Amino acid sequence: MISRILVAIDQSATSHRAFETTLGMAKTFGAELILVHALDVSDRVSPQRPEIMVNSYSMELDRLLRENYEREWTEFVEHYESLLKQQQEEAIAINVSARYLQPYGRPGPAICQAAEEVCADLIVGGGHGVQGLSEIILGSVINSILHHAPCSVMVSKARAATEEPVETDSLAMVAK
Repeated sequence: MISRILVAIDQSATSHRAFETTLGMAKTFGAELILVHALDVSDRVSPQRPEIMVNSYSMELDRLLRENYEREWTEFVEHYESLLKQQQEEAIAINVSARYLQPYGRPGPAICQAAEEVCADLIVGGGHGVQGLSEIILGSVINSILHHAPCSVMVSKARAATEEPVETDSLAMVAK
């Protein structure tokens, strides 16, 4: 029986599709929905840490750069927290129990760790279609999750732009 479903959240279309699919599943199964976004300092959309100078002339500049970075990081965290809260409220509005987490770290390991901590029965994530050399160099969050998850994993794939909408979602599922 599926009683806890963890869904990986970011701002992509595949993540939104995974959320919508998971929301319906949680409603059908009466499962709790756990929304997770990993806060990764190396994420391409996260604020970049400033390079700190070592000479005494740059102490004021270093302080300003650090303060600016801390402000940008806080805004980054609050932005995703707002997204998670919005999706939590959407779930609660249709009587689905929901909560959210924002662990720090690389997304694959952080999501797997969160799934283990909450005793998730299923992890759902969006497949972004990263293939070939890009996948080797950049890695794939969902690929990492598939290999290290403590539970079953479902991948929600994006539809092709030219494809007609269909009733059923294009999903891949791996049971552990």
